[in-house]
Amino acid sequence: MDSLKTIARVTPAFALAVVLASGMASTALASPVKTEHVEAELVSERTALIPGKPVTLALRLKMAEGWHTYWRNPGDSGLPTTIAWKLPEGVGVGAIQWPAPRTLPTGPLVNYGYEGEVLLLTGLTVPRDAAPGSTYKFSARADWLVCKDVCIPEGADLDIVLPVSDHSDPYPQWGSAIAAVRAALPTPLQAWRVNARGDGARIALALTPPEGAPDPGPLYFFSYDEGRVEPSAKQVLTRDASGAYQLTLPAAIQLAPDFKRVAGVVTAGKGFVEDGERVAAVTVDVPLVGTVVAGAKSALAPSPTDAAAAQAASGSDLSLAAAVLLALIGGLILNLMPCVFPVLSLKALHLAQGHTVARVQRLQGIAFALGVVASFVALAGLLLALRAAGEQLGWGFQLQSPPVVIGLAVLFFVLALNLSGVFEFTSLVPSSAGDWTAKNPYVDSVLSGVLAVVIASPCTAPFMGAAMGFAFAQPAVVTLGIFVALGLGMSLPYALLAWFPGWRRWLPRPGAWMERLKQALAFPLYATVAWLVWVLGAQLDNDAVVRMLIALVVLALALWAWRVFKIGHGRAWAAVASVALVSALVVVWPLLRGDKDEPSAVTSAATGPWRAFTPTTVADLGSGGHPVFIDFTAAWCVTCQVNKRLVLNNTEVRDAFARRGVELVRADWTRRDPVITQALAALGRQGVPVYVLYRPGKSPLVLPEILNKQTVFDALATLDSVPSQTVTLK
Repeated sequence: MDSLKTIARVTPAFALAVVLASGMASTALASPVKTEHVEAELVSERTALIPGKPVTLALRLKMAEGWHTYWRNPGDSGLPTTIAWKLPEGVGVGAIQWPAPRTLPTGPLVNYGYEGEVLLLTGLTVPRDAAPGSTYKFSARADWLVCKDVCIPEGADLDIVLPVSDHSDPYPQWGSAIAAVRAALPTPLQAWRVNARGDGARIALALTPPEGAPDPGPLYFFSYDEGRVEPSAKQVLTRDASGAYQLTLPAAIQLAPDFKRVAGVVTAGKGFVEDGERVAAVTVDVPLVGTVVAGAKSALAPSPTDAAAAQAASGSDLSLAAAVLLALIGGLILNLMPCVFPVLSLKALHLAQGHTVARVQRLQGIAFALGVVASFVALAGLLLALRAAGEQLGWGFQLQSPPVVIGLAVLFFVLALNLSGVFEFTSLVPSSAGDWTAKNPYVDSVLSGVLAVVIASPCTAPFMGAAMGFAFAQPAVVTLGIFVALGLGMSLPYALLAWFPGWRRWLPRPGAWMERLKQALAFPLYATVAWLVWVLGAQLDNDAVVRMLIALVVLALALWAWRVFKIGHGRAWAAVASVALVSALVVVWPLLRGDKDEPSAVTSAATGPWRAFTPTTVADLGSGGHPVFIDFTAAWCVTCQVNKRLVLNNTEVRDAFARRGVELVRADWTRRDPVITQALAALGRQGVPVYVLYRPGKSPLVLPEILNKQTVFDALATLDSVPSQTVTLK
């Protein structure tokens, strides 16, 4: 009977304990959230929280087979996983404790991340006044990018509930796993000496072992931060006579400006041994001495041999003299572009009128050339400064900004209205300013040169691409020298006409025809305005086009009304001009302010048989044995649009691509795209157009900037040794 009473007393207590334990386990672990490619949940190392003691939670990500997520530095592409916590009052939270990543080659790129399953640990502190018997709910928003042949941003809202207790055990399912991950986290080397030195485009990371330390095997460095070490370039390991291991790291192609320390994780194939313990990964964080400059690599070519061939074909192996010559020729051809030709033609006609003495005209020619060259040097300096600050930019970068496109459209429209006779520039400025210009003709010539460069900025001439690619792969002094050659080429025709009066006899004699020509030259500028408005629509949307057109019409009204006022038709016209000018600004202001930041669907997606460009897409197509033709283009590139309409959209050319099974890829650079910028740099180019044919088993072939059908046919003929097949692109 006593035993029965004992059982009667104990059983409820035992049952209650079982219920509490099972309840604790069930509340501690919420159900995993399953997205299309990842299973995610928050898990705990311990079964309960102890007041005043730290606890480790982990974000568990289990990826579908073949998919991966990213480390804190994703490498060539990708995004790191983020966790945004929502915690009870008094709970502190630390940063993510990242396990050592692995390299994830994707075609020619190398990313850093995780496959299979990963536990991302986070330490939390529990307040001392946490009451035993209470529960704490931890909530987090986790976001990650999961990639295979495509990349998909995913995320989940997760939570976990843990009780507060005076006693806590390792969580049965996850305690040992989290402890193992923590034990394997990279930690600093203690007995080894580490230092880093910059040497041009390389960083020498030296690790000196203690006496008797075993060989750690192959070493690999993962930089904590982007813009330090180029992920997909080869790291070379050597050992010097003193026994130090030296890992030569390639500097990033887009080098961060604040690179003062080498910090990251070093993994060892055989592990580092310290105090008898073997660890697979360690952290390093040492000052960087010496000087580092940006490196260069191929982001597209499938092998180092192909990379070299592609760069050679694209002109990146040019000599300095050849690059200068190409820049000079490109500058000369810029004068024939529709946006530049009208303005420089007027300058030439001014010389033909012979209103000034020969000596003054010569000096004005020199001043004009100085304005052109100085403007190109300033533009090159701006590009170099922005690239040094981490921006991925190339020639034409300014046209990737809608406000700049709007500004250029307004400038060309005003110039065209002036040529058409709607107004005179002298009516817009005080008479004192006009007198100052007349008294300072050389300054006026310099400013004319500056204006010529501004209006030339939307254009890319033949031969410029290879020269620009060479320029930005060289030291800053060489880059500036190439831009000087470009400016000299552009200013040369006018300077020669000014310097050699005898040459002007080939120009037509002054007469009434000059006024008619002046008016006729307005129409190429109107055409340029129409093109820039179309570019704006490609960057934004149709609403932007309508706003821009309305603003231009109202601007024309303002200029015309001001002219009517200036010739003495009453102050009311001045009011009309002012109201119209303000109205134009109001209409276009949302576009200048940047209310529309996203590219339209028109430019963000390729159309017809063309696939949208990504490096992984190109690598996958190439690995499938198909030839790949890439069109690097932009809506603001005149040459690109001409080539597209006259050649690439030609039925014969498209049929030839289809017969030979060529995959068509379009890299649209209308809006700023760092990936495309990097791909262009890998080909030795800094602007568009660029056309590349990737051929299975052969080196890539870079085509000329000016295309014709025969050029494409000749390029496709080089595929004859490759089995052809017809491919339908979807």
